[in-house]
Amino acid sequence: MLNTLQLHEEFARVAGERTRLDLWLVANRRFASRARARAAIDAGLVMVDGATASRASMTVSAGSEITIAGDVHDYVSRGGVKLAAALDAFAIDPSGRICLDLGASTGGFSDVLLRRGASKIYAVDVGTDQLHAQIAADKRVVNLQKTHAKDLTPRLVLEPVSLVVCDVSFISIIKALPPALALTTDDAKLAVLFKPQFELGREHIGKGGLVTADDTLVAARLGEFCDWLAGRGWTIIGTIDSPIIGGDGNREY
Repeated sequence: MLNTLQLHEEFARVAGERTRLDLWLVANRRFASRARARAAIDAGLVMVDGATASRASMTVSAGSEITIAGDVHDYVSRGGVKLAAALDAFAIDPSGRICLDLGASTGGFSDVLLRRGASKIYAVDVGTDQLHAQIAADKRVVNLQKTHAKDLTPRLVLEPVSLVVCDVSFISIIKALPPALALTTDDAKLAVLFKPQFELGREHIGKGGLVTADDTLVAARLGEFCDWLAGRGWTIIGTIDSPIIGGDGNREY
């Protein structure tokens, strides 16, 4: 009996072969099960080539444009939606990589990395008992809880990492990243969530933590961060808007 992923791969062996939509959604890690994929389709949340998908059994091809509307996801936290979008946009493949998840929290980013074949993840967070049980139980995950980003050393991260992902709060990423970047391989990849509310001065933050600065200032600060990375030898592939807003209502990048 073939499982869903094997079945999808069997279809894919034939050039131009079409695949059921629900199988495609599971095989491409958009949902953990066909039941959840079908529920999203039935709710009218899945679009194929710009039109709302009518049924789970409809077939799609390799060239079909498939999108999921709204904040619909199957990750342990909505952060997974943000990282998945970045990995897809910049063709970053975690498969086989030693990864470092900076600001792991519940483990939304780690969830994406695990689903996409990461060989090992160092999940770093200053908090305690935040990592989702499903993520913490995975043997590929090293749970470095109660660990500040500034305290990372080779004594904690035992091998060079080839992919760093970062989603930190209440600290500038420019302050949080240097120790992690020092642990990377020469060909490492980096995906960082830029949160303006933690990169701008207090004068630009209003009630409830909402950013009051205009888009020009936010773009300038994002550019400064990119310049900071470039000055440390990193090549900037690009930036995208997060597909969903932050939990506090701010746009993120």
